[in-house]
Amino acid sequence: MVHVTVQGDKVLFEVKGLHKLWALKSRFEVPRSEILDVRKDPAAARAPKGWRVPGTYIPGLITAGTYYRKGKRTFCDVCSPDDAVVFTLGNARYNRLIVEVEDPDGVVQSLAG
Repeated sequence: MVHVTVQGDKVLFEVKGLHKLWALKSRFEVPRSEILDVRKDPAAARAPKGWRVPGTYIPGLITAGTYYRKGKRTFCDVCSPDDAVVFTLGNARYNRLIVEVEDPDGVVQSLAG
C-alpha cells in the first residue's frame, strides 16, 4: 500500500510496511505539475505491465516494483486492484504509477483538476 500526500507543489508517495521490500522502493516525490491524469482504474492494475526490473510478482497476490513495456517505465504496488489509482506522468522518472491506496476516491478527488 502507498500513502499519497500533497505537500505544496509536490506529491509524496510513501510505500508502507513490507511493500517496501516487495517494491524495492520506500518513497519518492513527483512535482504536481507532472501529474497529467489521475484515476481509479482496477483494470489497469490487473493488466500486464511488461518486464519487471526490480520487484515482485506473485499472480493474484501482488504486483510491486518497476516494470518496462514499449519504452515506458511504470511503478506498481498493488495487492487489491479495486483500490488502485493510476497516475499518468509527464517528464518524471516514471511514465505511470499504479498504486494501491487506502482511499482511492479521496486521492483522486484531492489531485483531480
